[in-house]
Amino acid sequence: MPAPRRVRPSMVEVAGVAGVSVATVSNALNGTGRMSEETRRRVMAAARELSYLPFTSARAAARGGTGMLGMTLTTYGDLPVPYFQVPYYARLVLGATEAAHQRGYLLVVLPASVPAWMWLTTPLDGVIHTEPTRNDPVLDILRKRGIPLVTQGRPPSPQRGDAWVDSDIDAAVRDLLDHLASGGARRIGVVLPRHDDAYPALVRRTYEDWCSEHEQPALVESFPLSRDVPRAETAAARRLLRAGRDADAVFGVYTSSGKHILDAARSLRLTVPDDLLVAAITEDPAYADLSPPVTTVTLHPERLAAEAVDLLLALLNDRTDVPHERLVSHGLVVRESTRPVGSTVLRRSP
Repeated sequence: MPAPRRVRPSMVEVAGVAGVSVATVSNALNGTGRMSEETRRRVMAAARELSYLPFTSARAAARGGTGMLGMTLTTYGDLPVPYFQVPYYARLVLGATEAAHQRGYLLVVLPASVPAWMWLTTPLDGVIHTEPTRNDPVLDILRKRGIPLVTQGRPPSPQRGDAWVDSDIDAAVRDLLDHLASGGARRIGVVLPRHDDAYPALVRRTYEDWCSEHEQPALVESFPLSRDVPRAETAAARRLLRAGRDADAVFGVYTSSGKHILDAARSLRLTVPDDLLVAAITEDPAYADLSPPVTTVTLHPERLAAEAVDLLLALLNDRTDVPHERLVSHGLVVRESTRPVGSTVLRRSP
């Protein structure tokens, strides 16, 4: 006997699983209406459990829309960026795609380096622009186009009415610095890229503020985003460690930063964690398998992406009751690289 044909789940079923009204389900999926974030999350979880997808594209077409959202991926000048080999970007795009599909939208992902006319002519209902830079040409084009726009990352040159979602960089950096200090570090250094998006500037500001508050010296080395980032960042870490600064802990902020700092330490015959504590802000799971395993901070890119999609849909539906600036919390995963001999794990957060 042939298997019975699976009936497409209905909004009524989603409402039953979530324990809310059909109207609440509709509002949650479309980013409209007033409700608590807990209710909105419960509806989204029920829709995901039932594999429910609304016919958003049809409704969008009826009101002159496309049912398509756009997402840019940042570029660094003319440098090629293997986005899907970088765990942060891979998780960001997957998270945005899943969140868009849950709401019945398609997601078009394009590098920010495509010709300007593509951003002016590609049929999109709204765009998530990742990591805007100072004097950002793509951001200017998208603003002039006048469609709903959310930036993932704070605009370095903000304008009134900007909508953005970002990591709580201040809390993340302070949490990491507090952890390093609790392990005995008194001269903590940081290796930062020279780039004009907001991220390295926010890290540096929080780091310098923390050092001032704790009466520690601010030890900063920077490196250019060249075609040989590993060599440039490793050289910056070596300068930091051998310049008579006596750093007893160093952290980096990009995907491979922790690995480059380890290479620099080994080249100077420094043992981690006995001579030097090492950490990085990164999503790369390979840090758990290094020797020693390296402490990392996750910025939860999937959560950033989901919040960006939710905020974009709120703008699409003219919701005026939602904040246009959202921060996403971090997680600290403590490993051996920041645990001096005889110490214990201080914290492991998801």
